[in-house]
Amino acid sequence: MTPISQVVVLLSAAVIAVPLLKRFGLASVMGYLFAGVVIGPFGLALLGEPETIMHTTEFGVVLLLFIIGLELQPARLWVLRRVVFGLGGAQVALSTIAIAVIAWAFGLTPLPALIAGLALSMSSTAFVLQMLAEKRQLASRYGRDGFAVLLFQDLAVIPLLAIFPLLSPMAETSQRPPAWVSITAVVAVVLCGRPVLRFLLRRVAQTASHELLVMATLLIVVAMSWGMESAGLSMSLGAFLAGVLLADSEYRHELEANIEPFKGVLLGLFFVAVGMSANLGLVATQPALVIGLALGLIAIKAAVLFCLGRFSGMEHAASRRFAIYLSQGGEFAFVLLTLANGQQLMDGDTADLLAMVVTLSMAITPLFLGVHERWIAPALDTVPTRAFDEITQTDHRVIIAGFGRFGQIVARILRMRKVSSTVLESSFEQVDFVRRFGNRVHFGDASRLDLLRAAGAEKAEIFVLAIDEIEGSLKTAAMVRKHFPHLKIYARARNRFHYFRLRDLGVEHIMRETFASSVDLGGDILQALGMDTATAKRTTSTFAEYDCRLIESQYAVNRDEALLIQTAQDAGRELEALFEADTEIANKAALAATSGS
Repeated sequence: MTPISQVVVLLSAAVIAVPLLKRFGLASVMGYLFAGVVIGPFGLALLGEPETIMHTTEFGVVLLLFIIGLELQPARLWVLRRVVFGLGGAQVALSTIAIAVIAWAFGLTPLPALIAGLALSMSSTAFVLQMLAEKRQLASRYGRDGFAVLLFQDLAVIPLLAIFPLLSPMAETSQRPPAWVSITAVVAVVLCGRPVLRFLLRRVAQTASHELLVMATLLIVVAMSWGMESAGLSMSLGAFLAGVLLADSEYRHELEANIEPFKGVLLGLFFVAVGMSANLGLVATQPALVIGLALGLIAIKAAVLFCLGRFSGMEHAASRRFAIYLSQGGEFAFVLLTLANGQQLMDGDTADLLAMVVTLSMAITPLFLGVHERWIAPALDTVPTRAFDEITQTDHRVIIAGFGRFGQIVARILRMRKVSSTVLESSFEQVDFVRRFGNRVHFGDASRLDLLRAAGAEKAEIFVLAIDEIEGSLKTAAMVRKHFPHLKIYARARNRFHYFRLRDLGVEHIMRETFASSVDLGGDILQALGMDTATAKRTTSTFAEYDCRLIESQYAVNRDEALLIQTAQDAGRELEALFEADTEIANKAALAATSGS
């Protein structure tokens, strides 16, 4: 097969497999691995010699480490130092020791056992961050700590890539430079690299040529990688050092944008080559061993992570999720195992077995997470019960349901004008938090009839519906409309769907939570671009008037998708025509004023 046909097969397999597996909720890494298995020797055998392909695409790992270095701003790392080096360092150390001891007990000699422990202690950065993002848990405690652990793992790979070649039995017979040359090279790069690289980039940037800057970026990565390799160290170390030296430069974001496409393609093809190298014969001949080792890896890492989570102060539920999310093997395990095998630090059969274990652990983790969220979490995560607060004052004119970011602003405005209100909030954590700042808030569910009566709904005049959760908001609106029809409901809508459902319940005074602020910001931007204040205000008021009319017309047909789309398109054309006419009138007025003068 010609080189161009091999490229076609590789790219086709990746383009087909990745979207297919993402539809099943699996990460891109799994798609690339699956593509490699399908076209490799144990699949359709479309390509041979995965070692050659892997050697070519290993530069994707080099580019990945350059980007990791770019993102490693010293100030940011200093802020996160305790959780990164404390929690992350403890995870890698404890997982490595536990896995190495078990590997040694299974018959591996000490050095291969230690390498196995180091490789398998790594989790998949791409895999974990994707799962956390899909579940919207990146901002949670276990999401933030998980990111810190992954960051430390990425950092830990750097010295390992440098040390493995030094431990290789081939080092004694190779023409490797002496240790003082390697040390001198690193010191020279650290001391002189920053001014030299910035001088180069400054001169290139002055040409205003994007293509030249892309070439300069690749030159920096390739030259640093070649320099470190010539000094007896790994190419990845050179790329990482180049990234670190430019992490706080003004070119950081542009450099990252230039490298990202090359990194993504080469790294993806690297994992395709890893999939081609996967020894599926092990699964066929020793399924119990492979599956057992994968489950054992997940169990060991999950136990270590759970204990560390509890020790660091996480709640039980957060510690469980922290443990499950990071319990699999990661993409750097393939890198380390491939390097260890190439440097004769581990035999090929063991490396193949451990690579299959990592792959299987990555496939199992989403299943474990699904089982946990569906059956285990509901059984273990019992919501603490707490009695609703007793409401003593029932003569307030306004009742506010929901004391989040929206309800708080409404309450503050009313308080400024001495308008009394009764505030209900269904989250006792939120109640306890806002009370620390002197707010008078009652813990209670505003959708309950008895609580509404206790809050004085029969005497109040205004009901402010500021509940964040849509279903809770609709349930409360229905309850108020049914039992207290005299109350005027002023509701907050999160989106158009929420607006339509509130209108269905008879709520008339509805404010879309981001609409007014977005319109105001649009007007500010128009003025910043040179438009006079009067024209900008007329533009935003016209837009707001039309959008309010649009949402009313859309409400009438909101259950017919075709009519809903047609209504939006018609309104857009009408608004555009209106603005064009307004611009024409303004131009004529300006021309007349100029002629008169």
